[in-house]
Amino acid sequence: MRQMFFRISAESRWPVYAMIALSGATALGAEVVWTRLLSMLLLGTVYVFSIILAVFLMGLAIGSVAGSRLMRRVNPRKALGWCQLCLVLGIAWTAYAIVHSLPRWSDDVLTTHNVWRMYWLDLKRSFWAIFPATLFWGASFPLACASAAKREEDSGKIAGRIYAANTLGGVVGALCVSLLLIPWIGSQQTQRVLLMAAAASGLLGITYTLRTGAARALATVSSLVVAALLAWSLSPVPGDLIAFGRRMGVNAGSSKTLYKAEGRNSSVAISRWNNGAIYVSVNGHVEATTEPYDMRLQRMVGHLPALLHPDAQSVLGIGFGAGVSAGTFTLYRNVQKITICEIEPVIPPASTRFFGAEDYDVALNPRTHIVFDDARHYLFTTQEKFDIIASDPLDVFIKGTAALYSKEYFETVKRHLNPGGMFTLYVPLYETDETTIKSELATFFEVFPNATVWANLRQGAGYDMVLMGQMEPLEVNLDEVLQRLDRPDYAAVRQSLRNVDFNSAFDMLATYIGSAADLKPWIQGAQINTDGNLRLSYLAGWGINSEVADHIYRQMLAHRHLPVTIFFGSTDHLKTFLAELQSLPAAVDDSEDPD
Repeated sequence: MRQMFFRISAESRWPVYAMIALSGATALGAEVVWTRLLSMLLLGTVYVFSIILAVFLMGLAIGSVAGSRLMRRVNPRKALGWCQLCLVLGIAWTAYAIVHSLPRWSDDVLTTHNVWRMYWLDLKRSFWAIFPATLFWGASFPLACASAAKREEDSGKIAGRIYAANTLGGVVGALCVSLLLIPWIGSQQTQRVLLMAAAASGLLGITYTLRTGAARALATVSSLVVAALLAWSLSPVPGDLIAFGRRMGVNAGSSKTLYKAEGRNSSVAISRWNNGAIYVSVNGHVEATTEPYDMRLQRMVGHLPALLHPDAQSVLGIGFGAGVSAGTFTLYRNVQKITICEIEPVIPPASTRFFGAEDYDVALNPRTHIVFDDARHYLFTTQEKFDIIASDPLDVFIKGTAALYSKEYFETVKRHLNPGGMFTLYVPLYETDETTIKSELATFFEVFPNATVWANLRQGAGYDMVLMGQMEPLEVNLDEVLQRLDRPDYAAVRQSLRNVDFNSAFDMLATYIGSAADLKPWIQGAQINTDGNLRLSYLAGWGINSEVADHIYRQMLAHRHLPVTIFFGSTDHLKTFLAELQSLPAAVDDSEDPD
């Protein structure tokens, strides 16, 4: 069998097709892995994805030109084999650069307000890490065409076959890496597989061009030894990279990674900070924590609609996260069914393990049903309606998340609300700018013209907020809310609110900062985010280094009118509520934000 392999005719084409197919598989497979890792390190905005793709395509183009010139001067089959062997070095370099080199670059990418500079730095990082390998993938195609060509034969037919083999290999590589290898063995082992595949492709190209068996044996053994050593040297993906992404270096030594996992759609890390707080991060960005200000926001997403709805029985939670928002509904005995839509299967068990006390083990509750699906797909396909829909998705600047803030998506949510139903949506004020917030509000108000906005402060300064929409104008009977909260069966609800410094219903309701009607003049002219433009993807990605959270909060607060048409009740209750509503806390310096 071995002798037959080494006696392949120089005219045989199948080794060329095999090599170019393996080249396509390693190219797109590596692109999947590296895009995933770099998007964690650089933050996964549409701009970062575009930068990575541009660098990849540029490298392929330059490599292709170089390969076209090289094939006239050397044996193209031998050059193709050596090109594949050089990919072993290229893959190893990129794996090293992402884990060990890029996180240690010293620049002001974390603090600069110059967005052009920030993305210029991301472009330099991408070139440094992935450009060398792309040159060899680019050179492989013309070398393969030259290797398979024969005199007086249709060159178009040969190029088409080479292209077909390369494309087929690329499709298989991308699918296997994204759907099978990463969730099965992780990024480190996947890169090792790609590295060894490149070595096999290179050996296939050079061994049968060597004349003696000794030369073939020496080339095979030495290449395999080098490839094996390089594969062994690849480091695992650090927990800090998954947890903090571009802030990996800044946060070094501030926390300990308790758990990390790479799922089919997302990578997840659980960290314990030196102050004892637990953080859950997805793809390099903190999504939920046990910090008091985060716990208050997560509980607000659930408690606001659950306490104001007179008899909610069915709930849909969009995004599991730490499970805290969904967990609040387990405290309401009238809620009979809690459906949670989560796209990444590794998140619920991880969060249940580390946030069980905070989320009331919602994933284990018999009323809970977890659907592993994209939220848009689930809502577009299910016929079920809900009394409450609570959404706590990824931040809008993450590529793809803007689809969960579009007008069409909000209209779909609205169609799945029962009469009297309520929809709450978490919106951060940090890592964003005024243009982005106005677009988010304008889009939400376009579908829910009776919507209201509720603020979550951090040490008296604006930090994030909850949007709440319903089909009818909101009416809050303070007497009924207080009576309901005083009932014995609401004891757990009262305790849950006290845990986040809401010592009364007034404390939570006083977070109200305005209605759609109040804020209409402020958002005048804001861009509406639709499925056709997904403008928020670009607006949000442009404002991630802004530090104007409290400024935006004050701007909205300045437009608030006393909500006498929304809140009503006995004179004493209404007077107490309005007095608390008008007590504006002073803003403070909150620059020391670890996340």
